[in-house]
Amino acid sequence: MVIKVFLASSSGSTAIKKKQQDVVGFLEALKLDYTQLDIACNEENRMWMRQNVPEEKKPTNGIPLPPQIFNEESYCGDYDTFFDAKEDNSVYAFLGLPPPPGSKEAAQADKEHIVQNGTHAAENPDDSAQAEEVEEEEEQEEEDLQSEEEEELRQLEEEEEAEAQEGEEDDLEETQEEEAE
Repeated sequence: MVIKVFLASSSGSTAIKKKQQDVVGFLEALKLDYTQLDIACNEENRMWMRQNVPEEKKPTNGIPLPPQIFNEESYCGDYDTFFDAKEDNSVYAFLGLPPPPGSKEAAQADKEHIVQNGTHAAENPDDSAQAEEVEEEEEQEEEDLQSEEEEELRQLEEEEEAEAQEGEEDDLEETQEEEAE
């Protein structure tokens, strides 16, 4: 399966350019096979993209803007849906691809008992154990991070309290000196 990303190589919009770069950069980081199809200098690509974006996904003017993402002939979405999938760690599902073993998305799929590769997650103890291990590691990392944040907050509060006490002592000394004069 090849992911198709419809782009405009000569777009005058910096927002569109940034969105296109974000999609392409993320697909490259995941090392996924994808093809860039330019709609700016290839009328065939432009017409194919416009005809294959579902009506309910088209903007009010009826002309979808790049980037538009497809898995072969199947529409995946535009930049906004891609961004949401990225934020939810569900890019592989968004692209219609199985998540790689050990990824957050695979662990989430195992956790939700989604059928993968013809076997139910509960039927494959190795996958379930690996998913549990990944989940436990993530929970431990989150707890460690929270503990570190709480410790930093406690230290900051102690420092502020110490500074406040020093300020009060300085004020008291000044008051005593003024009274002594």
